[in-house]
Amino acid sequence: MSDLSLRLPASRPALPADPPRRPLGRLLVESGAISRDQLVKALRLQLRRGAPIGEILLAEGWTSETAMRSAVAAQFGIEQVDLIKQPPDPALCRMRPWRFWLRHRAIPWQRLGRVLLIATARPDRFDRLRAELCDIGAVAVPVLAGGADIDAAIARLHAAPMAAAASTRVAPRYSCRGWNARKRLPVAIAVLAALLAASLAPKVGLMVLFGLAMLSLALFAGLRLAGFAAHVLSHARLTAPHPPPRQPPARLPPVSVLVPLYREREIAGKLVERLGRLTYPKALLDVILVLEESDEVTRETLAATRLPVWMRVIEVPAHGGLTTKPRAMNYALDFCRGEIVGVWDAEDAPVPDQIEHVVSRFAAAAPDVVCLQGILDYYNPRTNWRTRCFTIEYASWFRIVLHGIARLGLVVPLGGTTLFFRRDKLVELGGWDAHNVTEDADLGVRLVRAGYRTELIDTVTYEEATSRALPWIRQRSRWLKGFMVTYLVHMRSPARLWTELGAARFLGVQAFFLGTLGQFLLAPLLWTFWPMAFGIAHPLSGLVPAPMIAAALGLLIVAELLSLGIGLAAVSASGRRFLVVWIPMMILYFPLGVIAAYKAAFELCFCPFFWDKTPHGQAAECETAPVSAARACRHPVSDGS
Repeated sequence: MSDLSLRLPASRPALPADPPRRPLGRLLVESGAISRDQLVKALRLQLRRGAPIGEILLAEGWTSETAMRSAVAAQFGIEQVDLIKQPPDPALCRMRPWRFWLRHRAIPWQRLGRVLLIATARPDRFDRLRAELCDIGAVAVPVLAGGADIDAAIARLHAAPMAAAASTRVAPRYSCRGWNARKRLPVAIAVLAALLAASLAPKVGLMVLFGLAMLSLALFAGLRLAGFAAHVLSHARLTAPHPPPRQPPARLPPVSVLVPLYREREIAGKLVERLGRLTYPKALLDVILVLEESDEVTRETLAATRLPVWMRVIEVPAHGGLTTKPRAMNYALDFCRGEIVGVWDAEDAPVPDQIEHVVSRFAAAAPDVVCLQGILDYYNPRTNWRTRCFTIEYASWFRIVLHGIARLGLVVPLGGTTLFFRRDKLVELGGWDAHNVTEDADLGVRLVRAGYRTELIDTVTYEEATSRALPWIRQRSRWLKGFMVTYLVHMRSPARLWTELGAARFLGVQAFFLGTLGQFLLAPLLWTFWPMAFGIAHPLSGLVPAPMIAAALGLLIVAELLSLGIGLAAVSASGRRFLVVWIPMMILYFPLGVIAAYKAAFELCFCPFFWDKTPHGQAAECETAPVSAARACRHPVSDGS
């Protein structure tokens, strides 16, 4: 989306003393900035897209921003200013909060007696700004500046309060930011006490661990079974002829998408190429590349990359020492101009019609549906054995289980990308918890607590599967640590959580978080049951009744058979049947998760806010979207029920 939005308000007639404003397109043609044919094409596109004519011309690459600003200045009869060569007066900016100036995309520039010159990128909306400044004791007069320059000036002059707001956007009772060393100490003491008790009474300790392992296994298997059953039943209902595809709404909304970047030397050029395949009107698309102020690597990479006019860069100030993805997105959220806000990761390759799919679904969805979660998949499943298993895992979760969980109306633990929100509701929720390293799962719980819903849509984004063991452990440990933090935050008041969620959703939260964490933390104990399948006695045989041990072995076998069934359904749904032979190998895929889980538990006590970054750009795109997945994008899986 360009820096200038040039649709004049039709509700306010020009004052008698004002000269009539000449059409922007005619001024551009007369100046030679565009041809008549280009203007005619732009006007036709405007009829279909509803975007301002200036933004269409810029998005199509038919003119430059310099030529556009000159034409706008001539149209409104105002002067242009360079905020870099002549920065705004800092004292003037303090007359209103930074959110005020950011909302109007304007900033006070200079004061000359009773005249206050205000730099704006939206002269067509200046009357609204002037009306809100009626108490300043001066006459507000517009001057024209580039929107990017205005954003940069606001960010420079208000860096400290904006950075602080990004770190504390979520209400304290929903945030983990207050979890300092003093509050973490009891957790560490409790863990050490449990280990000491287990060493003093090993038999009792083993029996307790046995019970916890069986409980976590039953919880997670039950959740997956419920999700699988709901998916199968909904799929059976979809065997009837599909209804006609939903038509896009008459008015297409502007859409902003945040793409957080951090130390991304390899990915920037590929990212621009991937997002350039999107088919949504570029005049209505606002892609924001978010990077940390201290990130010289990414800044240098982007400086060498030519960005289209619908992409822009926002740098997050380094105040406070916190550098996390959710903090960066909180900061950039105030710069978004879309009615819908999405999130992609640096290595993402969304299908070209993804935004159209999202816009159509939001237009048809109930008002309480404030989030749409797309399907995540991998574009490099053939790299090695680990990426094959990773692809099976993601397909099982996003295409089968998570879909079923959403159909059941349970809490949907969001993925970190291909998320789309109604912007006003996301702001109302406080954005993301800047200190939580799985901000997505946390937000999924918070939006349900606030009375809203998430729906899954069958549009796919392809990512890079981690192919090496150490990065896999680091990535998985961050996820598991975030699950621990999220669970502890929302279980501060279990009674209140029960009241806000209801019984079924409350139990679903327990099944997901306790089941996931227990499966990894207690996996070594679960593994001890497998030798029983070959007639070897279990170490607990003398402590636990034989029927209970047999039941535990049976539960373990049922859970593995369930995983096989979900995996088979998932790879079929994703159009990657070559992965079928690898599904039995999934039992050998998860042991590294045990290391990740104990790494996460250690960090939970000593460095809970540490963000262990996953390297990107390590694998080539060796596979494009399977045919069945592309076809599925034309038929939403969710019907709003």
